[in-house]
Amino acid sequence: MVDFDLRARDWDCDPQKRARAKAVAAAIRTRIPLGRQMAALEYGCGTGLLSFALQADLGSITLADSSAGMLAVLAEKVALHAVANMRPLQLDLSVDPLPELRFDLVYSLMTLHHILDPAAILGKFYSLLRRPGFLCIADLDREDGSFHADPGFAGHNGFDRKGLRRLLRRSGFARIHFDNCFEMMKNGRVYSLFLAVAEKAG
Repeated sequence: MVDFDLRARDWDCDPQKRARAKAVAAAIRTRIPLGRQMAALEYGCGTGLLSFALQADLGSITLADSSAGMLAVLAEKVALHAVANMRPLQLDLSVDPLPELRFDLVYSLMTLHHILDPAAILGKFYSLLRRPGFLCIADLDREDGSFHADPGFAGHNGFDRKGLRRLLRRSGFARIHFDNCFEMMKNGRVYSLFLAVAEKAG
């Protein structure tokens, strides 16, 4: 099992993670008409690499994660850069109630494959969105299990795009698009990432 608290301090030192965040941010800008009037939620934010890449394009950003270590590093970065529109929030939607806030955009990066019940979390994302609202999920395409070498990993070996499209539709989302957004190297192999964009229609 990945201990994100222990990995938090060194997380941003990986140039591939920084490049991945920039690539996903660019893909989101291509698909979504971002604006300073929008309130956004990043779920599974880690140290906030993706949200920092989108910070200038959005109004307010709530950055949610279950890892106290990741959020501590994030809070230090927010303070260091004097960012006024980013707010960390410790939140695990598998056990915690929905926050009262509602959002115009919800996005996640490499988070969904760690969640045991993707259908349930997609339904919660739908509830957290205003109408009209957008969901962006960047994650692994289906792989053979080699990405996570840890035998204790209990998540998913990426996602089949058709299967994830069905889950999104069942959750109420419409206008679903998939794009290739990044390729990353791990364990000597290349893994492809998709960006899924879906709408909660107005």
